[in-house]
Amino acid sequence: MNAFSSLGKAACLLLLTPALAAAQTAAPADLASTVRDVQQYGFAIHILAMLLVGFGFLMVFVKRYGYGAITGTYLIVAVGLPLYLGLRSTGVLSADAVDAHTIRAVLLAEFAVASALIAAGAVLGRIRLYQYALLAVVMVPLYMLNEHLVLDGGLPATKGFVDAAGSISIHAFGAYFGLGLAVALTSKRQREMEIANDATSNRFSLIGSMVLWLFWPSFCSAVVPQAQFAATAVNTILALCGATVSTYVFSSIIGKGKVAIGDMANAALAGGVAIGATCNVVAAPFAFAIGLFAGALCVFGYAVVQPRLQNRLKIVDTCGVHNLHGMPGLLGGVAAIFVLPGVAGAQLAGIGVTVVLALAGGIASGFVLRATAGAQVPYEDGEEFANAQEEKVFV
Repeated sequence: MNAFSSLGKAACLLLLTPALAAAQTAAPADLASTVRDVQQYGFAIHILAMLLVGFGFLMVFVKRYGYGAITGTYLIVAVGLPLYLGLRSTGVLSADAVDAHTIRAVLLAEFAVASALIAAGAVLGRIRLYQYALLAVVMVPLYMLNEHLVLDGGLPATKGFVDAAGSISIHAFGAYFGLGLAVALTSKRQREMEIANDATSNRFSLIGSMVLWLFWPSFCSAVVPQAQFAATAVNTILALCGATVSTYVFSSIIGKGKVAIGDMANAALAGGVAIGATCNVVAAPFAFAIGLFAGALCVFGYAVVQPRLQNRLKIVDTCGVHNLHGMPGLLGGVAAIFVLPGVAGAQLAGIGVTVVLALAGGIASGFVLRATAGAQVPYEDGEEFANAQEEKVFV
């Protein structure tokens, strides 16, 4: 009996050995994939916090448009995410199809929505609530087209383009799309109106700014290779620190010893915008330097560039998206030329395609929105919210 038992055990062991070996081989890969999914799910939730709380509250600086800023943010997120997921799952306008039931698809959709929220900032308060949803509908496919042509090398001239976390493909595209919208949608009356803010609305805006600052390392780290995760997170933090320091310094200089709180709420984030292109490959000191330049450039933009640009183009850029996302985004894209050898041609081609497509698409989309009738009373919640006058939350 013992002989037969030993023989049976030996036979079972012989039969199971290949399966056990296969399981041992597959387990580490499966475990790594599961860990990566969990990590990316955390990134996805952090980015949702940026989209809803960060962007939403950053835009409530307009004194009597707090409800509109938050609701418009909700609508862009709620329309843009499923639209991107649906289109990307088919492979339309994309280099490849991505299953909607993956965290990667959610992250890519969140990047598209971030770009749409940036664009909306340029015309904030001057469109009806349903037009924020319409803005997402018309912009997301164009964003995907640019993503394919530039980021994924859909054009031969852009192969090798470097933009790990979207300095160009997300931030610059959103900013110049927004300027295009403003060209089509800004009226003479709106150019003459003051965009009022006060201490309370500015404090709420600072909450949004700090949420964005807090989670920006997750935004940049979300889709980089796992081996580059730590360097990306540290570089992003350093760039944000650099921008915050230079914002304080240059805002104080321009303000003759007094800091503009709008600069602190916006320009302190410019380092996160500019570091996006090279966040996973740049050396730490250079990351801090990029942040320093980005913060100074953003402050200069609000003080000097924006008034001249608005006067020249006859537009209003409500949130100053060109200062925070446009110019720092371009800075980040150009910085890649000095960080990585041999990418100059692809970088310049990608930047050129992005800016032209964004401006042209924004102007065309602006005329589409214009045909659906804009806000009768700009920068006022009372036109579309029943309790806006009674509950002056952001006044």
